[in-house]
Amino acid sequence: MVGGSGKAKNAVVAMGGGPTAVINNSLRGIVEACRAHGGSFGTVYGARHGVLGVLREEFIDLSAQDPEEIALLRTTPAAGAIGTARYNLSSGEDLARAVEVFRAHGVGYFFGIGGNDTQEVCLRLKEAAQAAGHELAVMGVPKTIDNDLGDPEMKKVDHTPGFGSVARYWAWSLQCLEEENRGSAPADPVLVVQAMGRRVGFIPASARLADPEREMPLLIILAEGGLSLQEITDLVADVVRRHGRAIVVASEGLELAEFGERRDAFGHAAFSSSRATVAEILVNHLNDVGLPTQGLARGQVPGTEQRDAILLASPVDLNEAYQVGWTAASLAAAGEDGVMVSIVRGEGAVYRPWYSTVPLSEVAGVDRPFPPEWIAASRMDVSDEFVRYARPLLGEDPVGVPVVGGRLRFAQLEEVYAERLLPSYVPVAHRAGS
Repeated sequence: MVGGSGKAKNAVVAMGGGPTAVINNSLRGIVEACRAHGGSFGTVYGARHGVLGVLREEFIDLSAQDPEEIALLRTTPAAGAIGTARYNLSSGEDLARAVEVFRAHGVGYFFGIGGNDTQEVCLRLKEAAQAAGHELAVMGVPKTIDNDLGDPEMKKVDHTPGFGSVARYWAWSLQCLEEENRGSAPADPVLVVQAMGRRVGFIPASARLADPEREMPLLIILAEGGLSLQEITDLVADVVRRHGRAIVVASEGLELAEFGERRDAFGHAAFSSSRATVAEILVNHLNDVGLPTQGLARGQVPGTEQRDAILLASPVDLNEAYQVGWTAASLAAAGEDGVMVSIVRGEGAVYRPWYSTVPLSEVAGVDRPFPPEWIAASRMDVSDEFVRYARPLLGEDPVGVPVVGGRLRFAQLEEVYAERLLPSYVPVAHRAGS
């Protein structure tokens, strides 16, 4: 790919928000599709740390990378390859700078891999480029473990890459935790495990995939269920009386007490950075009031491993992450613009995904709720309908990751940067006094 030849225009790929186990497979799909459509694309750049890399003019030359390293992005988790950012690109000055950088580098395509907020950034960049008279095709590439990107009816966006792998993480991890709890119940009869997802319940609901027949003493407490601390305490006590033990999967967004919440650049609660956790509050309360058996409640708070556990990733998710990236670049080469690629579920009992688009304006900054009809009447479980929805996304076979010298072999991109053509710039929100 040679930038600037004929009608070919350069492209920039940027990641936004929290990464996933499969996000780099979307990056790989974009790079490989751009190579396949070389007549449309010049050089493909990766913005180092998302839109911050755009503003700072820090572009990694992805076209110059060894194809074998690009191929290894398939099983390279999280965002270490090119970096991501949580930066609210809303300042007029920042947007003008972004367009100036694109113009200077002959960039005619922008691919934004991310969730709700990233799609809003894509829309703002599109509007800013139009206002400045710069021709820029903008394509959204979906990503979010929370699965809260899309329409509530799930007709235009069935699910997003990243969710299938975190669902598999919970399905498989909870089976291991069940063995732990079953064996150590005399000393630790209650195990409280906290799940990511803010206040949207798709991730904690995925724990049910470990036990679709409901044989475990499992309680799934979603933020949407609205249970109070006392109601949860009573439910746990009831399960312990009946089974002698209990496993509680609790949403990190349960409103049980004051957490000392900290918020990110978009105003979202960053529960992993807050002063307290739901698991801590619930475990302490259960032990303070006492359990209806001997022993103590124990807590566990899985962290970012939920979104970077490549060894537990779903092969279905890996394939779909690649396909949304490939589709985005292929559609852009065909003249598509201002849309996000989406995964739509085909009709019938056999799971069949196909790929469509939805206007950026319909998904930008919009949070999709967990369907209330999928919450059990008891408010401590989810329905069989959710299990039928999520089960096909797990896949069957383990994901094979290359191992060299006893260590996982991830992609190692060379830090080959485009030449800076403009004066240095400090993003508005990072200036002193901001």
